[in-house]
Amino acid sequence: MNDGAGYTEYHPRWLRPKMSTYWWLKRRRYLKFILRELSCIFVAWFVIFFLLLVRAVGRGDLAYQRFLEWSGNPLVLTVNIISLLFVIFHAITWFNLAPKAIALRIRGRGVPPFWIAAPNFLAWAFVSAFVVWLMIGR
Repeated sequence: MNDGAGYTEYHPRWLRPKMSTYWWLKRRRYLKFILRELSCIFVAWFVIFFLLLVRAVGRGDLAYQRFLEWSGNPLVLTVNIISLLFVIFHAITWFNLAPKAIALRIRGRGVPPFWIAAPNFLAWAFVSAFVVWLMIGR
């Protein structure tokens, strides 16, 4: 055994370059990824907002009127507009990921990504048009 005189244990230092907190702003792909992850917060807000609306409707006219007054608040309107933009971004990026998740082959050939993503966008457009038709009136 060594008595420790003149001996120091070697501890290598790992080469770790300093990474900025905002590393994800340097490349568009990274920014898009982070924004997509953050969009989940706004999707959750829409779910909560909708559940509050359903609860207000279920509690009667007075509760519904109070909900409408609260939702007319400029802060709530701003959050809802920002949320709508993030939810649209979330949906677009989700539909664009479908071809990467689905490896569809017909007669031994891969289906082009467009033909996998397009039905999602068409369904979205159809449902959106139907909702607008319901809201505007027949």
